[in-house]
Amino acid sequence: MSPMFRALTIRNYRLWASGAIVSNTGTWMQRVAQDWLVLTQLTNNSGVAVGITTALQFAPVLLLAPWAGAVTDRFDRRKVLITTQVTSAVLGLTLGFLIISGLVELWMVYALAAGLGVVAAVDGPARQAFVSELVPVGYLPNAVGLNSASFNAGRLIGPGLAGLLIHWFGTGPVFVINGLSFIAVVFSLTRMNRAELGTQQRPARGNRSARAGLAYVRSHPEIALVMTVVGAVAMIGLNSQITIALMARLTFDKGAGEFGLLGSVMAIGSLGGALLAARRERPTVQLVLGAAAAFGITSILSAVMPTYETFALMLIPVGLAALTMLTAANATVQLATDPSMRGRVMALYMAILMGGTPIGSPIIGWIGEEFGARWTILIGGVGTLLAALVGMIWLSRSAKVREAVQRAAERPVGTVTATAGRAATTATPEATAVARKTADRANTVNETTENSAA
Repeated sequence: MSPMFRALTIRNYRLWASGAIVSNTGTWMQRVAQDWLVLTQLTNNSGVAVGITTALQFAPVLLLAPWAGAVTDRFDRRKVLITTQVTSAVLGLTLGFLIISGLVELWMVYALAAGLGVVAAVDGPARQAFVSELVPVGYLPNAVGLNSASFNAGRLIGPGLAGLLIHWFGTGPVFVINGLSFIAVVFSLTRMNRAELGTQQRPARGNRSARAGLAYVRSHPEIALVMTVVGAVAMIGLNSQITIALMARLTFDKGAGEFGLLGSVMAIGSLGGALLAARRERPTVQLVLGAAAAFGITSILSAVMPTYETFALMLIPVGLAALTMLTAANATVQLATDPSMRGRVMALYMAILMGGTPIGSPIIGWIGEEFGARWTILIGGVGTLLAALVGMIWLSRSAKVREAVQRAAERPVGTVTATAGRAATTATPEATAVARKTADRANTVNETTENSAA
């Protein structure tokens, strides 16, 4: 097996990946259909309405992050994910049937978008943390990269397919297909060998609160730096579902098919970035900052492209830079976080990554209406570049941050404990279940001792 795909040697991860790519394709189909429904059927090309819809879908992630992280750490993540997938299916099917029956109104889209946001608030950290139960910790960067590759393979297929289906049948069937796609994830979760899953480390009593996750991040400056930069970029730069829709509709006067094609073209670069990340054994904070700067520069260049074709081509390096930043940030945070804290830390990460969208989306939509679609991308690109430069200055001038980053760089990939962690990293795939459970038991003893001493 190529190093790029080594996590696929583990059966449970193969099941997870196969279900995820079906669901991811459906999710991207729904994103395109939702934006097109609001922009062209329920409003008269209102960028503000699209921004509000997006904000309602992401706001719960920000508001419910502390509670969602605690749920992820305290309860069986596999069961949590089954619940979120079934609920998402019901919401998607409901909107689809409302559209097909001709009963849909804008407020209904707003309400169901908010409902999906509540589900996503729990699903996101559970999904991120569950990956560490599927593979040994030494395989984690590869698994994170492959997850991003799956997400962007869906992004490559979904928008173009959605555009065709919208052109032929309208938006309703797209929502129905997305609702049915969640069945694939439920099937993969129920087919897993639970004996081969890593033991989920529950937090000790007195260390279960959401505030413990925030305190953990504050005590790890390398995590805090990554989260700050990613949060700033997410709020002002990662709004492609709005900016691309506005560019296709208002600047180039294109239809649903051409709009969907832009998302697929951008996914070419995103998929490339994800596959490169899967080959990378150790992500670094410096890589996160450099990729953020590259994303800002390429976004600025895309904003001034004169034609639809040149804009589409420029989306490839934009997608490559964005996914390099996101996969490196995700893996850096997970590898730097203690397993018993991972759910709450990843909930904070997801809140920062997705929670900035409710703030930025309506503003971006308003800018597009008032000043033109190009300005939505240009302002996001300049802001992203500034965020990356501030992060670089922070890293260069803070001795505390540099020391934390250096310690993380020197820590062997896959370290869990001095002995058991190395076993879990170097063992063959057939032996990983035993090594991982040994490491988990050792970690539990260590954590109990540390909590008692505290």
